[in-house]
Amino acid sequence: MSKSFLDIIDDNNSGVLALIDPDLKNDDILDQLICSINSSNFSAILVGGSSISDNKYQKRLKLIKAKINKPVILFPGSSNQISQSADAILFMSLLSGRNPKYLIDEQLKGVKLINKYDLPVISTGYLLIGTKSQTSIERISQTNPLDPNDYENILHHALVAQYFGMNCIYLENGSGAKNAVDCSLIEYLFDNIKIPIIVGGGIRNKEDIVRLKKAGAKFVVISTILEENPTSEFISTILP
Repeated sequence: MSKSFLDIIDDNNSGVLALIDPDLKNDDILDQLICSINSSNFSAILVGGSSISDNKYQKRLKLIKAKINKPVILFPGSSNQISQSADAILFMSLLSGRNPKYLIDEQLKGVKLINKYDLPVISTGYLLIGTKSQTSIERISQTNPLDPNDYENILHHALVAQYFGMNCIYLENGSGAKNAVDCSLIEYLFDNIKIPIIVGGGIRNKEDIVRLKKAGAKFVVISTILEENPTSEFISTILP
């Protein structure tokens, strides 16, 4: 069952998504983070990570799903992160790379469970954009990011996603990136493609969110700053 984001969430919300990494590193803040997100104007919650350091992913995901008051959408780093404790899944292909593991192999491993759970699918073209330093996604996926200055090449990758019939593209600078994706790139893509744009990585403040939304991003994803500041008081200062 293929769905767009707007089939899952209310388009009148902020257009900001909170990404929760259900890993051991966040155990001490998970309850506080859930409470803060519940009291804030996020459109939905993404749950997943590049890697999980223990075997408690499913336990944490069930806790998040039970306590969160917003749609929960899987953002899986691998087929091992597929679960029925969610409202939908970003079914992603790392189109920016050429590693078959993340182009098609992990997807093949996951479809049996997705079908079994009748999990709504949001087909997503995932594009990793290069930064000055290597990100964890580059290391784990063993792929090279796209040159952030080669707008035409990035557009061609986005058009591949569109022509494949994907629901959206996800542009990512990578977890821990120092800067967000350039707004001029988002404007360029917005003018030349017909599917929604999601942007994540390196987003540090309200100004970043407002600029990206104004440039054409349908959804902006924040994660690291939530881990650093999981209070509702802080979150209220960064959501538009």
